[in-house]
Amino acid sequence: MTQHSTSRRSLLTAALAAPAVAVAGPLLSATPAAAAPVDGCQTVVDWTAITLDAAVTNEAGAPAEARVIRLAGTDFLQLRGTVTCAFTADGRLGTLPATIRPPKLTRGVCPRNNSLGINAIRIEANTAGAVNVYGPQATNKVTWIQLDNFSSVLG
Repeated sequence: MTQHSTSRRSLLTAALAAPAVAVAGPLLSATPAAAAPVDGCQTVVDWTAITLDAAVTNEAGAPAEARVIRLAGTDFLQLRGTVTCAFTADGRLGTLPATIRPPKLTRGVCPRNNSLGINAIRIEANTAGAVNVYGPQATNKVTWIQLDNFSSVLG
């Protein structure tokens, strides 16, 4: 008894040989989907200064700022700027502007000075707008933090 088998090549050849009208017909008669009211990235709250803790300083030309964007219906908190500091323990970096209050704790990872092979620090923003850093130690002081890659979902 011979068993019939269809190779992938023969299936592909048959599919390509099908008339284009048979394949495209339903597409030509379909009604277009309703357009989304806003395309792409939308700014919800523009860049606004973060009020820094007394022990934290903005780097010249790159102040710490926050904004909220909406992408595909999802809001994101974004931070930018570079700060100098002397964290030897978990602490407060600053406070978000009053126009930005996360509905839940949100966190991200940001670059910091490379010390003992550690070059990133956890940043969290809470519902009160406090921006805190986690990870510094007395034996591994954080002297600067770059906020530019912080982007976290808000909801």
